[in-house]
Amino acid sequence: MASKKEESKKQPLDPMIQKIADKLKQLRIDSGHTSYETFAWEHGIGRMQYWKMEKGSNFTMKSLLRILRAHKISLADFFKDFESYN
Repeated sequence: MASKKEESKKQPLDPMIQKIADKLKQLRIDSGHTSYETFAWEHGIGRMQYWKMEKGSNFTMKSLLRILRAHKISLADFFKDFESYN
């Protein structure tokens, strides 16, 4: 019988979570940070925590807001191109 951890690896991410993760990665790249580690270090974010966010796991509002502050982008601006989620 597979463990919960193994089962979660097999399940695809929710499309909205994947879109958030992809956008975080794109913001980092657009800001000139080719390495997630460098970005995380420069902004006082845990390296593994940030990596997991770019992969679509380990999301908290607190950590998302911290990253958006580092990019100087509001929550509204970050989500402006997202379609409504039902």
